[in-house]
Amino acid sequence: MDHENLIAIDTHTHAEISCWNPFDNYGEEYDRAADKYFKSSRRPTIQESIDYYRERKIGLVMFGVDTESNLGRRRVPNEEIAEAAKKNSDVLIAFASIDPHKGKMGAREARRLIEEHGVKGFKFHPTMQGYHPYDKMAWPIYEVINEFALPAVFHTGHSGMGSGMRCGGGLRLEYSNPMHLDDVAIDFPDMQIVMAHPSFPWQDEALSVATHKPNVWIDLSGWSPKYFPKQLVQYANTLLKDRVLFASDWPLISPDRWLADFETAGFKPEVVPGILKGNAKRLLKLV
Repeated sequence: MDHENLIAIDTHTHAEISCWNPFDNYGEEYDRAADKYFKSSRRPTIQESIDYYRERKIGLVMFGVDTESNLGRRRVPNEEIAEAAKKNSDVLIAFASIDPHKGKMGAREARRLIEEHGVKGFKFHPTMQGYHPYDKMAWPIYEVINEFALPAVFHTGHSGMGSGMRCGGGLRLEYSNPMHLDDVAIDFPDMQIVMAHPSFPWQDEALSVATHKPNVWIDLSGWSPKYFPKQLVQYANTLLKDRVLFASDWPLISPDRWLADFETAGFKPEVVPGILKGNAKRLLKLV
């Protein structure tokens, strides 16, 4: 990534559409519910997203979400995102997503993606994948990530996915309580754990874990900054200023909107450069 010529690095963007696989409309009701929740129906291709970010001189970390076991939805191939990162290395870094239910087979895939495809991190969504982050089922995949000292992004808090659907689409919010990551942070100290989103309704738990465990970070995706809990802004301005990350949740929230609202959200001028780019550079080992 040509970070010197970028104004910011968005550490949380989604690959929504595969150009390699045929269209799969299975489970599309989750997309429609998310569109209603986020007031967005944007579903760009990977290259369309890259072009959008390059135009704005913003780097991006991109991943899919592998929910094949719990939801039966075909994932966007990790290799497709990795290939796009190789072709667009000035702005794009590829993370992978592997359903923890895949166990040792998932661990083999993780190693292959790192060694052969240059993947730089991983994404987990406990609510959508249907597991507790501390479940030993996921340990084989975590062990590979820890071995290579790579980041792993975990969804935390409320989920727009399933919101408003009958029974919430069967998705359990409790899986995404950030306190469940405390055990993971202890057993895998070289894996940099990124707690995604303001962790409503467990914001204080997230701040506690991140303050206590130096390998835990927080990304600010999924919400407009004008709605951030005041304690999150307070910690970002003080104790956690070196481990808080700009992140939008594209395409559900655009970086244009996020950055505009960030300017008036109460962040101190001296912490802004770190949040927008400096902290991500260290997390992604760009410096």
